Amino acid sequence: MQGDAPTPDAPDRKDQVSDAVKGNWVDTRAPAWTRPYLRLSRADRPIGTWLLLIPCWWGLVLAMLWDQSPRWEDLWIALGCAMGAWLMRGAGCTWNDITDRDIDDKVERTRSRPIPSGQVSVKQALVWMAIQALISLAILLTFNPATIALGVLSLLPVAIYPFAKRFTWWPQVFLGLAFNWGALLAWTAHAGALHWPAVFLYLAGIAWTLFYDTIYAHQDTEDDALIGVKSTARLFGSDTPRWMRRFLVVTTCLMGFAVILALMPNASVLALVIALSGPWAMGWHLTWQLRALNTDNNDSLLQLFRVNRDTGLIPLIFFGAALFA
Repeated sequence: MQGDAPTPDAPDRKDQVSDAVKGNWVDTRAPAWTRPYLRLSRADRPIGTWLLLIPCWWGLVLAMLWDQSPRWEDLWIALGCAMGAWLMRGAGCTWNDITDRDIDDKVERTRSRPIPSGQVSVKQALVWMAIQALISLAILLTFNPATIALGVLSLLPVAIYPFAKRFTWWPQVFLGLAFNWGALLAWTAHAGALHWPAVFLYLAGIAWTLFYDTIYAHQDTEDDALIGVKSTARLFGSDTPRWMRRFLVVTTCLMGFAVILALMPNASVLALVIALSGPWAMGWHLTWQLRALNTDNNDSLLQLFRVNRDTGLIPLIFFGAALFA
């Protein structure tokens, strides 16, 4: 029937990525020719951009608390980090899909991605990755020299991460190194140099990444075992809750220590108490996730992974409130 024929811009259901948010804007509103590239960038799955951006905003606001000197320039830093997070997450995911193309077609959850499903070629993906990286570079060049240097250095863990699952049971550590780099970068963009509070905040972010990405990795344990791909989910197995409890404690303690180091020199006692409430509240949210964990239910695992956007925003709310104390 004529009424059943798809329009040129209607989403092609067979090309949708299996773990994308249903009814996302890429599949329903983006022009048809852009969809494979946006899917490469995970624009249909915004949680990754949030998880890359949130540590940037942690670092920025904590630096403002450290020197008690918020400036109008910080608005650009926050916006530049947001644009850079979207672009570099897209470039990193494109690189990941290029390097994993021979693995993704063997895993149920990933074989619908643009390269293994034939939506784009490797050459097209490389060009798209370069475009995203060059625009990111243009944004980075608006910051101070120390921040630019850190931004360039961040390419190292980004480049290594896709290969980590081939040589270590702890690829989530490499993801944490890459995804939390923004805490160092945004701190330096405001402060002009790197200081110890930012380092401890970065380490807290890595522990948090180990928590949430172990949840994510449990979706693929059976396929990963068949093709020989390593992950903390496979390494921990039934012992996962105990390990995640450790990551929870380490995340909370390291973030709390970062707050103390940042605020003790100049902030008021009230500001310190409010800011310290951030990691405390984040710890309770992680505890709730741990109690809800069911490693045998992939739908539940994906939903639990996605709520980590809210987990990361919790301390940011308290850091922001401390600015006015």
